[in-house]
Amino acid sequence: MAEPTPSGHIQAEADNRRTAAERRGDLLAAARMAQACAYAPYSNFAVGAAVLVGDGGIYCGCNIENASFGLTVCAERVALFSAVGDGHLNIVAVAVVTSSPKLCKPCGACRQVIAEFSQAGNPIAVLSSTLGGESALETIADLLPDTFTLL
Repeated sequence: MAEPTPSGHIQAEADNRRTAAERRGDLLAAARMAQACAYAPYSNFAVGAAVLVGDGGIYCGCNIENASFGLTVCAERVALFSAVGDGHLNIVAVAVVTSSPKLCKPCGACRQVIAEFSQAGNPIAVLSSTLGGESALETIADLLPDTFTLL
């Protein structure tokens, strides 16, 4: 696969941001539904996520805690892994919601996982939202400008 041109990357970023903004309501509603399924008995901090794929489908995930804290999985990764496990590598956007009055953006581990699917010139849009409706729309490059890569 050829590397995208700078103008192609800029266009892809604009396209993904626009699509995420247009589908904002759908993404946030799906993430809120997923949040209701969160298993968070230790932190009591339920998180929901929704991933928009290239064909318009939405995959959801919630955080799943474990008494062995290192085995806890974030909502964003659950949603991403569901999409990828169903054969979707063209990730357009990731939405994350909490019941916090403050914006909670993806953690560092989730940012790196999201970035994994941005490496082919696909700047994934990331939408974060509070319980009160405040939101931020950024790209993963905004949130993690110097990603780790092997190749």
